[in-house]
Amino acid sequence: MKSILRVKSLFLKEYALTDGHEISVNKSDCSDGFPGTLREERVKMMEDKLKENSHLKTVRVVAAVICDSIENKTKIFATARGYGEFKGGWEFPGGKIEAGETPQDAIVREIREELTAKIRVGNLIHTIEYDYPTFHLSMDCFWAEVTEGELVLKEAQDARWLTKETLRSVQWLPADLTLIDKIEAEMKLLL
Repeated sequence: MKSILRVKSLFLKEYALTDGHEISVNKSDCSDGFPGTLREERVKMMEDKLKENSHLKTVRVVAAVICDSIENKTKIFATARGYGEFKGGWEFPGGKIEAGETPQDAIVREIREELTAKIRVGNLIHTIEYDYPTFHLSMDCFWAEVTEGELVLKEAQDARWLTKETLRSVQWLPADLTLIDKIEAEMKLLL
């Protein structure tokens, strides 16, 4: 029988990284049903992965999951990247956090620059930690809704409003894909 290790490391709060994918810590990973208790080999694997990728530059960004209504989410807005290595991949609009900005300030600025609209920022959905081959992405993802103006594409090559039923109909970028289950759980069916 494997020995059990109580996890006290700060980086293992509710998830850890392995092979570039997020792993939720769930009851089956725990000896006593508590997320803080993992099999020793699993903890070792996670610690090794973090050490292995510690040389990667961390890029801090924010993303807006723009919905038709923060209180009654039936549609979300997604964009297809219009440039760079990930051109054509679908993502939630946003960008880098500049020095002195809060994540909420950054997302308001980014949406104004990329889509010309003003938004209201809602709750944090999740912070994604994802390893791409050449950098580590740390992305704070917030609910948002348009308060003024129209969404006009200035950088993206395409955009769509997606319902709960069509949420998986686009080719999401890997980091954004890790958020889909959480979004789907909070969306209502379009009647």
